[in-house]
Amino acid sequence: MIFSSDNWAGAHPAIAESLMAHAGGYASAYGTSELDRKVEKKFSEIFQRDVAVFFVGTGTAANSLALSSVNRAGGVVFCHREAHVNVDECGAPEFFSHGARLCPVDGASGKMNTSRLEAEIRRFPAEFIHGGRPMAVTLTQATESGTVYSLAEIDAIAAVAKSHKLPLHMDGARFANALVSLGTTPAEMTWKRGIDLLSFGGTKNGCWCAEALILFDPSKAQEMHFLRKRAAQLFSKSRFIAAQFDAYFSGDLWLNLARHANAMAARLADGISASARSRLAWSPEANEVFVILKQDVASKLQQQGAVFYDWHVPDHLADSLAGDEGLYRLVTSFATRSQDVDRFVEAC
Repeated sequence: MIFSSDNWAGAHPAIAESLMAHAGGYASAYGTSELDRKVEKKFSEIFQRDVAVFFVGTGTAANSLALSSVNRAGGVVFCHREAHVNVDECGAPEFFSHGARLCPVDGASGKMNTSRLEAEIRRFPAEFIHGGRPMAVTLTQATESGTVYSLAEIDAIAAVAKSHKLPLHMDGARFANALVSLGTTPAEMTWKRGIDLLSFGGTKNGCWCAEALILFDPSKAQEMHFLRKRAAQLFSKSRFIAAQFDAYFSGDLWLNLARHANAMAARLADGISASARSRLAWSPEANEVFVILKQDVASKLQQQGAVFYDWHVPDHLADSLAGDEGLYRLVTSFATRSQDVDRFVEAC
């Protein structure tokens, strides 16, 4: 009953087999191999336009390089208060951009409220140099709350960003989970909505270690080559990242793995909803489920082998928890088994 994180899940067998298949022999280094080029072409096919692809090792690297590529002196980046870039990246976005600041924006369900975003941007008028100046907007899809921005909600965020001539970045660590949740296409969820840069995650969805930074305007890619190298993210044997993505995209494996993870989350949510002792904090839309448990029930589950994390209680939920209750996050993955979901539900 491992619901701690989709980072805990291993690699899908097809990913491992692809790594082994490409382990022998020789291939040109630093992203110049035939396999690298094949996968880059596949990304362009998936997004229905020419894109620039930069393989990196972590989502933090992808996010930090994306924001550093649009850096400006005194720059301010706007993100949700609970966004990974703001809470879980140890200042890496600020470090790689040489001092850009992150300005948190509130909003329900892990999503930036467009009115609040507009108000925060207006706090930094161009003529007031002491306060700095807006630099970019970044949104997380799926969010850290397990919710998903609808296409209309992305449109609304993009409209605010574009009205201020700010580039819009998407942190897609769980990109596939959000995509299948919406039942849309990669193009419709990104550049057709106004996304300029995308951190495309594979590691949480069955890859061993495969992330990519996607630029939807390849004419702006030249600087990124130098930024990636300086950040120590240019892998000499990049074919091993390409090999993972090659298998990931084959036969729509990436989408099928995300569908399974989301289905396990839905099964978990349905079971908890039917429980007399436990309840959902809110409905999941991807592969993260937030549940309110009695603290003694949580301890009992952990003693029985369940692994999950307690979670910070957001302000809007604080008054609805009793003194003996806590908020907990459960994450499903491509490796989650239905019998483990059912065992957890029976015990809670």
